[in-house]
Amino acid sequence: MNLGFGKKAAPRFELGIKDLQSSALPLGHAAQQVLKPTPLDRISQKYKNVLVLSNGHGEDLIALKILEALHKLHPKLKLEVLPLVGEGKAFETAIKQRWLVQLGIPKRLPSGGFSNQSFLGLISDIFSGLFVVSWKNWRCVKKASRQGIFILAVGDLLPLFFAWSSGSAFGFIGTPKSDYTWKTAFGSSLSDYYHLLKGTEWDPWEWYLMQDARCKLVAVRDQLTARGLRRKSVRALAPGNPMRDGFDFTECPESLKNTRRLLLLCGSRMPEAKINLQRLLVAAEKIKTDQLLTLFVVIGSEPSLNEISFTLSHLGFQRAQHLHNDFAYDYFFVKQKLQVFIGKHQFQKWSSFSEIGLANAGTATEQLVGLGVPCLSLPGKGPQFKYCFAKRQSRLLGGSVIPCRSQQTLAKVASLMLTDDSIRYELASIGKQRMGMPGGSENLANLILNVLGV
Repeated sequence: MNLGFGKKAAPRFELGIKDLQSSALPLGHAAQQVLKPTPLDRISQKYKNVLVLSNGHGEDLIALKILEALHKLHPKLKLEVLPLVGEGKAFETAIKQRWLVQLGIPKRLPSGGFSNQSFLGLISDIFSGLFVVSWKNWRCVKKASRQGIFILAVGDLLPLFFAWSSGSAFGFIGTPKSDYTWKTAFGSSLSDYYHLLKGTEWDPWEWYLMQDARCKLVAVRDQLTARGLRRKSVRALAPGNPMRDGFDFTECPESLKNTRRLLLLCGSRMPEAKINLQRLLVAAEKIKTDQLLTLFVVIGSEPSLNEISFTLSHLGFQRAQHLHNDFAYDYFFVKQKLQVFIGKHQFQKWSSFSEIGLANAGTATEQLVGLGVPCLSLPGKGPQFKYCFAKRQSRLLGGSVIPCRSQQTLAKVASLMLTDDSIRYELASIGKQRMGMPGGSENLANLILNVLGV
């Protein structure tokens, strides 16, 4: 199988897509220099509290990174958060530690926050109380604004509109859109011409809200996107990538160094994640290698360990005892030449061990390629990880994530990548470049503190 890699090969994987927003794409491609708002942009000293609005799992993680940096730099600053989509589980530890307060009504929606990609998902969300919860959360934001608060919106149009309509001073961290998704391999999608006409992936009603005098800070995911918005009179910055923060390299255990190592990310939205897990495991069994194949299955709160174990047992894997206890894991399964480790909250550690990712996820996939681990994805029926989502993600990351149409194709490409190191190294270089350098959380926190004048 010839992937055609060479000096001009990367664009082969930078595929065209429809104009669908991802609610789990982190910021990337750090700016060479962090610009500061001018003194005229600073707000009144009455704004001593910060309320962060986020609308999705990926946005929650980004918001948390910024909040942690704010708390570290200014411990006396009162910090509040209001997750507009989902239950905001990413904030649980900070809330328990009592340096962060959660407002609003957390609500888990049937679509998992992807009603913009599915009409049936939208209908399900409406019948589950979407409008009622949104109205109550808007009232909560409005009440907070009357008490004097600076609002930071993290995500896309929904939190931006909530912040703008509050009447308070606000900032915006635009996470889901990048001009890389239409300028890369231009012309492979009809939406590319629509974005060319606008000059940016952001829409006119969005940059209208960003132009408001009360909007004191706009930060986007890369310099290319920031330039597009500046042409629309939006003073947009690209100060770095919060999702590249917090990762320390961990040496691979000796017991695994002679195996080929893959990291599996099935996503976190049930029941889609469970379906992704089964399809990726079947594909992994088809990968051809002369060495023992090690698969790291990383999970968060969902799917549960029991659900993962049931799926593995159903596929014929046997639970066993690992002979070398030189790293932490929860369960260990084997089947012929494939061994599987399952671990809760082990992503930051196990990502350092991995050569390739099998990833049907949003934020975590981008974090992984930012660490130099190229990925293969296997799109399904959604609601999140459909083929259009996967193609958009691939273009965004310069082809360092390769969407595969079938399990057989994924297995063939993975086998080739494990055989030819140069393919992995080239894709790893592209992924690192697109995701940028760490340090974005602190840069953004300093910008916010500068706006607050504290």
